[in-house]
Amino acid sequence: MSTRDLYTTAPSNPSWQVPATGAARFSWEYDMEDAGRERLLALYQKGKDKQWDGATRIDWDLEVDPYDPLGTPDEVLTLHGTRHWAKMTEKDKGDLRRHYSSWQFSQFLHGEQGAMICAARIVESVPDLDAKFYSATQTMDEARHAEIYGRFLHEKIGMLYPINDNLRGLLDDTLRDSRWDMPYLGMQVLIEGLALAAFGMIRDTTDKPLPKQILAYVMQDEARHVAFGRMALRDYYKQLSDAELREREEFVIEGCHLMRDRLRGVEVLENFGIPRKEAEELSEQSEFLHLFRKLLFSRIVPCVKDIGLWGERLQKAYVEMGVFDLGDSNLDLLMTQDEEIAERLDAERFAQEERARVTEVADAIAEGAAGE
Repeated sequence: MSTRDLYTTAPSNPSWQVPATGAARFSWEYDMEDAGRERLLALYQKGKDKQWDGATRIDWDLEVDPYDPLGTPDEVLTLHGTRHWAKMTEKDKGDLRRHYSSWQFSQFLHGEQGAMICAARIVESVPDLDAKFYSATQTMDEARHAEIYGRFLHEKIGMLYPINDNLRGLLDDTLRDSRWDMPYLGMQVLIEGLALAAFGMIRDTTDKPLPKQILAYVMQDEARHVAFGRMALRDYYKQLSDAELREREEFVIEGCHLMRDRLRGVEVLENFGIPRKEAEELSEQSEFLHLFRKLLFSRIVPCVKDIGLWGERLQKAYVEMGVFDLGDSNLDLLMTQDEEIAERLDAERFAQEERARVTEVADAIAEGAAGE
């Protein structure tokens, strides 16, 4: 079945074209022994070592109920407790869960395609060869993530949502900017940082094994991507003037507002016949959304502070968003935990498979002995 047939509202065009800007940069310095580049080269090596196949590492045979893919409690659904909820049947509530899961994972899918394109743009535009090398491994990572989310939506949920306008706007701003550092800032820091927090919240709360596997393994890759952006931008931003830093802080403020506003899922409520204005009001009244938003900035704020964008105007914007205190979060610890969770899932799964093989062999031996 064509993806177009699965969209709740089919995109008006089969593709979206963003005019390319900026220069493609070649480097003729192939010496990789520069002591100052050790960190990026180590990350590149890790990027090579950690490649994996989404078709085999993930257990696609696991069943998923499309009407409750994540085990979402009633209390976190925006309509819960409203006049609309009282009129809903159990089937309606299952449809609502399906739509919300489809909307969330569709935005993850579109974001991963955007990340793939931004990573390819970094390969093209970044001046240093070691950064090009690492970005090439990230491009492959993002392709794998898009493949996996697309498969989950097609095979397990059977429904997709178009790209959210705010995500589309941030991708458009990121890709149209001719400065080579902007794909880093827009994608590695803002979009990837927000996605990591969203992935983590679902990974840590769902009791469904397939989405938990998918999110844990994707997050293991994303931890490297954010580390890459931090390394590259922290060094580069030390060289910029105050005026140049202010321009980038304005981009971050606007991007954070776009990301905050894209999380409401208003499109889902509209598909259930609720007018947009009321859908926006209901979303803003949701206590869960307010908590979710704050948690989602747990990866962005400390990263922005770490790379040196921490001017007065940016700090004020974070105070107004209620996320300023997240600037002191331990980003390295969060990333380490992401990697450990994926490794633990692998260990548990392989141990289970090994036990099954041992049991199968023992049963075969027992059957053979009984036959004799």
